[in-house]
Amino acid sequence: MKKNCYILLLSGIFGLSFACRNNNEKPLINSSSRPVYSYEEKLKSEITEIRRFLGKSPKYNSDVAFFLDMKIESGKNRFFIYDLKHIKLLDKGLVGHGLGSETGISGKLKFSNVKNSNCSSLGKYAIGGSYYGKFGKAYKLYGLDKTNSNAFDRNIVLHKYYDVPFEEQRDPICNSQGCPMVNKKFFGVMEKLIDNSKKKIILVMYY
Repeated sequence: MKKNCYILLLSGIFGLSFACRNNNEKPLINSSSRPVYSYEEKLKSEITEIRRFLGKSPKYNSDVAFFLDMKIESGKNRFFIYDLKHIKLLDKGLVGHGLGSETGISGKLKFSNVKNSNCSSLGKYAIGGSYYGKFGKAYKLYGLDKTNSNAFDRNIVLHKYYDVPFEEQRDPICNSQGCPMVNKKFFGVMEKLIDNSKKKIILVMYY
């Protein structure tokens, strides 16, 4: 008893900390030690997958591709234009997602391939020809996976919108009806690449 009191006295004097627990009790793990999401690592993984896909599908442009990381909040740059030939990032910008993808939980989205869901759909898209609609010039999208196979029938297109800002924002940006929707200036960057490409460019949306 005297020995225990002596230890407690020393801990009070020298600021020592002793944690006592039952032998069956597991130590607490600091939540900050959990792995943090790395969009760079995820992008590398997606690039590897797309290069593998393009190696088997020569009808698509194998020099450049568009990557949309929907895990990143909408107020931050999450649309990446990547040079697959020289292995470098060409540009990045903001992109709005479908209002139906909102879950009410910050940072969490849902996705759907169902018509009138107003949701974004994950997967690979082939960027088709342009047309002029209510948002001006836009590009038709053809879903190449089961998760986005109804994109064309759902009228999911790549278009610009005046209310999408160019610079990153503190708060989320406006939503679309399921289309990847970008800033007018950023659209101009993509427009040059798409119109000058002899083959369809691949756009991949992931989460």
